[in-house]
Amino acid sequence: MSKSLKRVEAEAKALGLSIEIIRETAPTTTAQMAADARDCTVDQIVKSILFRKAGSDQHVLFMTAGGNRVSLPKAEAALGHSLERADAASIRAYTGFAIGGVSPIGHLNPVVKFMDPRLMDFDIIWAAAGTPHHVFAIDPAVLAQKTSAQCIDFTE
Repeated sequence: MSKSLKRVEAEAKALGLSIEIIRETAPTTTAQMAADARDCTVDQIVKSILFRKAGSDQHVLFMTAGGNRVSLPKAEAALGHSLERADAASIRAYTGFAIGGVSPIGHLNPVVKFMDPRLMDFDIIWAAAGTPHHVFAIDPAVLAQKTSAQCIDFTE
């Protein structure tokens, strides 16, 4: 088992979450492909979009419904600070996850988290579990509560 998966499992346990991590056999490189693999709507797929606070190494996670895009001005307003795009190397170094496998939990460093209100429209959503090939299902309200994610509109 990869270190990334182990971190996700360990934090889930520490948070009191009972999740089942599933390995995908179908390609899931886009939100639509992940939705097809899980037989759900694209908006039930959590896209983990990371930015950096401008002038800082601190990363901020925006958990977005699969069909939505982050609006930079709205994201900056939600955080109350300017943001910069985070590149693949900084995301990996700061969170411990490769792009496509960034989980809402199990980061190497503390990450401020925001959640797209659209995700709350579903009983179950699907999030990456630390690799581009692993996912877990969770109630969005439980995810928001356990990760201290602020549910606020930051999408276009």
